[in-house]
Amino acid sequence: MTSKSVVKKPAEHRVLFAVLVGLFLVLAFFSSIAIGAVSLSLTDVINALYARIASVQSDDIGRLNEAVVWDLRLSRVITAMIVGASLATCGAAMQGLFGNPLADPGIVGVSSGASLGAIIVVVLQISTFGIWTLPIGAFVAGVATTFLIYALARPGKDGGDNTKLLLVGIAVNAIGGAFAGYLTYLATAEQLQSLTFWSMGSLSGAKWITVAISLPPAVIGIWLLYRWSRPLDLLALGERQARHLGVDVTVLRRKLIFVTALLVAAAVSFSGTIGFVGLVIPHLFRLMIGPAHRLLIPFSAAGGALLVMLADLAARTLDPPSEVPIGVIMGSLGGPFFLWMIYRSSKARGGQE
Repeated sequence: MTSKSVVKKPAEHRVLFAVLVGLFLVLAFFSSIAIGAVSLSLTDVINALYARIASVQSDDIGRLNEAVVWDLRLSRVITAMIVGASLATCGAAMQGLFGNPLADPGIVGVSSGASLGAIIVVVLQISTFGIWTLPIGAFVAGVATTFLIYALARPGKDGGDNTKLLLVGIAVNAIGGAFAGYLTYLATAEQLQSLTFWSMGSLSGAKWITVAISLPPAVIGIWLLYRWSRPLDLLALGERQARHLGVDVTVLRRKLIFVTALLVAAAVSFSGTIGFVGLVIPHLFRLMIGPAHRLLIPFSAAGGALLVMLADLAARTLDPPSEVPIGVIMGSLGGPFFLWMIYRSSKARGGQE
C-alpha cells in the first residue's frame, strides 16, 4: 500500500497543480476584462459576453458594457494569452534545443531578429502580402536569426555552454539593435512614435484582426512542439545520445528552429519585444513538474498566458490614464530572476568542481 501511494503522489500533485493553474487562468482572464478605466463587475462581464454571443438586445448601460468588453478588452486579453503562450513554449523548446536552461527568445537574440524584421516592414512601408506582411517579415527574420544563433552557439557533446550562448546573444542583440536604431532614425515622426512604444512592448494596438492573424501560427506551433515532446526530451540529453536513441537530430533541429521562429513572430509582430517570459515560465514549471516536455509544453503555454495577462493588467492600471510599457514590467521581474539563475548555475558548477 505504501509503494502504491508513493507512485500516485507525483501524479496527484500534477493534477492539483494543473487545477490551480487553470483556476488562476480563469481568474486572471475575467479580472483583465473587468478591471480598467471603466470598472465592471463579474456579472457585467458575463452579461456582456452572453449578449453579443446570443444577440440579446441590451439597454444603454448594457450596450456600453458590451462595447467595453468586446471592442476594447477581450481582443487585448486574448492577444496577451497568445503572446504569453507563444513565448513561454518557445522558451521551453529552445532550452531543449540548445541544451541550456538560460536559452530564451529575448536573451539569445531571436526576439531582436524578429523585431528587426517587423521594423523593416514598418519603416520601409512594405505591403506585399497585405495584413500578413508584418508577421511574415518577423517570421523570416526570426528564422534567419535562430539559424545563425544555433550555428554559433551549437551545444557540444557535454551539453550547452552558458557563456558561449550568452555572448552570442549579446552580439546578436547588439547587431539587431544597431540596425533597428538606424531604421528608427530614418522613420517619420508618426512611425517613430509607434516604434518607440512598440520596442518596449505593448498590447495597446491589439484588435480582433491581430487575434485572427496571430492565433493560427501560435496554435499550430504549440501543437507541433507538443507532438515533438519525446524527441525534445532525448535532445536535451545531448545530440550524440539522441542520435543513438534514433532521433534524426538534423531534421529535428530544423523543425524546432522553424517552429520557434514561427512562435516568436506570432508574439512580437503585434506586441513588440517582451522579454523573459520564455526564461521564467519554463524554468519555474520545470522545477515544479519535472523536465518532461509532454507536461512542460502545455504547462508553459498556460503559465505564459497567465503571466502576460497579469503583466498587461498591471501595465493598464498602474498609472492611469497612461499606460506603462509591458516590457518595462517584464524586465523588472525577469531581470532579477535571470541574475538569480546565473548565480545558481555558477554556484552549482563551483560545487561540482
